[in-house]
Amino acid sequence: MTTLTIGLQIALLVLSLLLILLVLLHKGRGGGMSDMFGGGITSSLGSSGVAERNLTRLTIVLGIVWGLIIVALALIIQTVGSW
Repeated sequence: MTTLTIGLQIALLVLSLLLILLVLLHKGRGGGMSDMFGGGITSSLGSSGVAERNLTRLTIVLGIVWGLIIVALALIIQTVGSW
């Protein structure tokens, strides 16, 4: 494995954990799984509109970077041919 591949795999792991955390931080919209786990109770204690928008933007940016890392790893594997 090259240093680039290892670095991308570590970045992918960190981004995956961050994305899980960010998705769980989003305010529940109701009627779904969030209500089953108490999302309806804490929805009144949720963040303001600006904070929610910033959280959404950060989640989208990290999701795009996450996808690009996966594509880069796939291209490296396809080019090199072996790990």
